[in-house]
Amino acid sequence: MAFLQLPFVQAFLKMLLNYVNFTDRTSRADFWWAYLAICIVSAVVGFICGILGGIGEIFMILINFALTIPSIALGARRLHDTGKSALWLLLALTGVGVIALIVFWAQPGDDGDNQYGSDPTSGYGY
Repeated sequence: MAFLQLPFVQAFLKMLLNYVNFTDRTSRADFWWAYLAICIVSAVVGFICGILGGIGEIFMILINFALTIPSIALGARRLHDTGKSALWLLLALTGVGVIALIVFWAQPGDDGDNQYGSDPTSGYGY
C-alpha cells in the first residue's frame, strides 16, 4: 500500500514499535513526522468523538492513554539525539518549559555516536 510508504506513517509506526524505548536516539525527521501523525490521529479521533458523543469520549481517552508513553519515549529519544538527558522532559511540567523542549527537539542531532547510542538515520533525506 502506498499509504504505508508515507513518511509520517512510517515514523508513527516506528514510534509505536519503540513505545518503551527510552534509551536510544530518534532523528529530527522521525520525531516531527511522528508528531504530525499524532496530530492527524488526534484530529480524526476528535471528529469521530464529536459524531459519537459519550462513547466517542471514551474512545478519545483510550487513544490518548495509548499514545502517552510512546510520545514520552519519542521525546526522550529525541533529546538523546541532541546529547541531552531525558530528564529535560520534566520541563514540560512547568508549562513554560515546553518552549525550551521545542527548541531542543528542533536542534540537529549529534553527528556520529554519543553516550546514548549510534547516529539514527531517518531515511527521508534529512
